[in-house]
Amino acid sequence: MTTEARPTTDLLRLTERRMAWLEARQRVLAGNVANADTPGYQPRDVRSFASVLAGAGGGGAPMAATDPRHLTARNDPMLARPDRSAPDSAPNGNAVSLDREALKVAETDSAHSLAAALHRRYLGMFRTALGRQG
Repeated sequence: MTTEARPTTDLLRLTERRMAWLEARQRVLAGNVANADTPGYQPRDVRSFASVLAGAGGGGAPMAATDPRHLTARNDPMLARPDRSAPDSAPNGNAVSLDREALKVAETDSAHSLAAALHRRYLGMFRTALGRQG
């Protein structure tokens, strides 16, 4: 019985991790847009979701934050890092391209909508299996 339930809960956990990653990325991208006129500002981004799943940058299991007041670990793979694909800097040293950031924000928003829809579908399947409606 436990082995049958595990793949489904793993799928739920995966969608939840994806949504958390997308939320973190959206915050970083919003910071880039907010600093579009800041002299010397270099755009940032988070590591790819694939590298987060593979455990890149963490060196093992991530630290659990069981309370919202916990600090994040310095090797947290979702921490913002310099965006290596940023274009050349403007004369004032700022390398934020609003067009590129807008594309990343739109891509992240679409991915979040998809992950949220999948999460709702999984929960709907559980409700159906339990004989509940709504």
